Amino acid sequence: MKKVMMFFVACALTATSAMADEHDAMTEGELRKIDQAGQRVTLRHGPIDNLKMPPMTMVFRVQDASDLEGLTAGDKVRFHAEEENGSYVVTELEKAD
Repeated sequence: MKKVMMFFVACALTATSAMADEHDAMTEGELRKIDQAGQRVTLRHGPIDNLKMPPMTMVFRVQDASDLEGLTAGDKVRFHAEEENGSYVVTELEKAD
């Protein structure tokens, strides 16, 4: 019985870890335009797995305006986006190395 319980705990931890990895996955992209006042960016990006979105160029709202500091159009970036109330929001944004 103890082995069965340990098996179920291990399965639950693995599933939780996989969901966390999917949620936190970063997408590669290129910053095409910054609208500091509107807190928006235009990104040319690869596939966004958690949104099931193919590669394209589109405008995103940025959750935290401080993420835009030090970035300029043309920068390669990594970002995480979520869907909130029918629009797409960048919740993390960083310059790629």
